[in-house]
Amino acid sequence: MEVPNSKNKTMISVEIGMEVHKVEAPPHISSLKKLKTRLKETFFPDDPLRQFKGQSAKKKWILGAQYALPILKWGPEYSLKSFKSDIVAGLTIASLAIPQGISYAKLANLPPIVGLYSSFVPPLIYAVLGSSRDLAVGPVSIASLVMGSMLRQQVNPVTEQVLFLQLAFTSTFFAGLFQASLGFLRLGFIIDFLSKATLIGFMAGAAIIVSLQQLKGLLGITHFTKKMGLVPVISSVFRETNEWSWQTILMGFCFLVFLLVTRHISIKKPKLFWISAGAPLLSVILSTLFVFAFKAQDHGVSVIGKLEKGLNPLSWNMLQFHGSHLGLVIKTGLITGILSLTEGIAVGRTFAALKNYQVDGNKEMIAIGLMNVVGSTTSCYVTTGAFSRSAVNHNAGAKSAVSNIVMSVTVMVTLLFLMPLFRYTPNVVLGAIIVTAVIGLIDLPAAYQIWKIDKFDFIVMLCAFLGVILISVQEGLAIAVGISVLKVLLQITRPKIVMLGNIPGSDIFRNIHQYKEAAKIPGFLILSIEAPINFANITYLNDRISRWIEDCEAEDKTQKQCALQFVILDLSAVSAIDTSGVSFFKDIRRVLDKKSLEAMNPIGEVMEKLLRSDDANDLMRPDTLFLTVGEAVTMLMSTMKHHV
Repeated sequence: MEVPNSKNKTMISVEIGMEVHKVEAPPHISSLKKLKTRLKETFFPDDPLRQFKGQSAKKKWILGAQYALPILKWGPEYSLKSFKSDIVAGLTIASLAIPQGISYAKLANLPPIVGLYSSFVPPLIYAVLGSSRDLAVGPVSIASLVMGSMLRQQVNPVTEQVLFLQLAFTSTFFAGLFQASLGFLRLGFIIDFLSKATLIGFMAGAAIIVSLQQLKGLLGITHFTKKMGLVPVISSVFRETNEWSWQTILMGFCFLVFLLVTRHISIKKPKLFWISAGAPLLSVILSTLFVFAFKAQDHGVSVIGKLEKGLNPLSWNMLQFHGSHLGLVIKTGLITGILSLTEGIAVGRTFAALKNYQVDGNKEMIAIGLMNVVGSTTSCYVTTGAFSRSAVNHNAGAKSAVSNIVMSVTVMVTLLFLMPLFRYTPNVVLGAIIVTAVIGLIDLPAAYQIWKIDKFDFIVMLCAFLGVILISVQEGLAIAVGISVLKVLLQITRPKIVMLGNIPGSDIFRNIHQYKEAAKIPGFLILSIEAPINFANITYLNDRISRWIEDCEAEDKTQKQCALQFVILDLSAVSAIDTSGVSFFKDIRRVLDKKSLEAMNPIGEVMEKLLRSDDANDLMRPDTLFLTVGEAVTMLMSTMKHHV
């Protein structure tokens, strides 16, 4: 049978004789089994216990030990060839970790030696518990900046150095406790609220703030603002021009150019990764020799000063779990824990994808969390997997976490025997190292890609960026997360609903705004709801469908077409429904008492709830359910043949 197209004079082919399939009700599943399935999919989507099925008791104990300690899984298969590669990679990242550790500790307003402590113990813990082969563990710029800026709001790191150190270690403890708890309780989905757009904007803003903070060392300024915003920093720089030191500026400019050039070479030619990896340590050595030889510390160039030799002292007695600063350390630990955990897991998964192996997110949370808990008791502050060091580790040919052990041993040797050599290291070089490291966090191609794909995501990214550089790091992050959550709420409360039309010459129905050839069928209003139906969106759905019906009836009168007789709702994309959604269907059926409301292919859970609520047997009658839109139109068309 053929009916006129409502858009033009062409005809739409409808097979009246085609078979109409019955919509089957879903099999009965007990509520307890549903709850069990839902909990399993929420907390155990990877089904970690499947490897134990059908195994002997002895094998289960072995698998359990390997699951808890991944080193027991890859350790027995470790070869001498892999060890040679890991030694090279470990020594390479150590040459980067030593100057970065000192630099990032100063960024966090901590003694430089703490940065080296944090590059010694945590990598050893991660090597035993971590599942990534490429992650290089140590302090990172963003977490260092956030910790330093948050604690400095209430405690002066210069006049109250011991208290500041106590709060830093306590914040690290809470960061690790939070991270490990997410892993043990399998609540890793919480960090998913930091979307890619949020992270790109946040990282770029934080990179600029970190770089601006280094102007203090690069210009030789003594009195510098404690605020983190763009305006206060720039104002402080130009207000203290009398403190600028040309010797410091010249040295800083030379080493900054050197580091940026080596970074550019390694980006253009990845095989020359060792150039940028060794450049920071070479800069430290050359600048230290220069200061020592020419007594530059007597001419306005500030230096690190004396660093104590020896391994990490225990700091468990410095943890503060009471007092007026408890709220501050918990808040600082929570924020730095989320940031470092997000960065570490993202970096680990990035390099795992390049080498085609899997990284267990929950294991990573536990590993990163426990290494921070242990680190807080051994004079370390918050650490995670850094992208720059991990990239060097990957390019250097690391085969396993043994490269972290090699790096840790190298740092240990430095702590025991080489600390006096850093006495004359100028702070300006540390600033140049930090600037070079954080520049890589500004990802302009990714920002442009977000602009092309999703303008709302670009706004989220822009808000994170501007919030960080204009207000503060933590407020900027909070604003970006808030906007991301608002976007999710808008998607929930304003679900997508589209009108479907027929593709001429077929029984296929598609969105009429996407497919220009799709045509409406006279007498039919076919709508597709493409989201779960719940209490948050039923008012919008009711209003939108009612408005569509009114517009359709007005259009039919204007064009003198067949009056609207059937409303078909395509529910194939509705994944869930609650009691409010069920009431919505009942209400809309009462409103359409003079028109037929048909439901097309509701999925299992949706159909089950609609059937349970249909006490009067008028909501889900078999003659109102169809498997496809084409079958619905075919069946209903036969009841209105006299209109054609």
